Amino acid sequence: MERMEQSEDISVLWDTLLLFQDYPFYTAKGLKFTYTIRGGEMFVSRKDKSITRATVELAFRKALSLDGIVTGPKKLGVFGASYLYPVFIRIGVIRTPANSATEE
Repeated sequence: MERMEQSEDISVLWDTLLLFQDYPFYTAKGLKFTYTIRGGEMFVSRKDKSITRATVELAFRKALSLDGIVTGPKKLGVFGASYLYPVFIRIGVIRTPANSATEE
């Protein structure tokens, strides 16, 4: 976790995502999900389509450009943001601002 929080390297992010496969997460709306990584894709238990590594990288770069302060999934601006947002919070990419309303 500490290595992830201090890195801006996509390979460190991907390695961290591999560690959290099958870990239960919750969307901003409280829906439980897990994910698995196969090749360059993230497969979320609640979706038929995968989230590509390139999309994860776009969301990661967006979070970094916001200095890790992201007020909701929509701020990431990518397909699958509602799933990436809670994962990024858990692994330390995103810090939620205190007393802010969460976007859907």
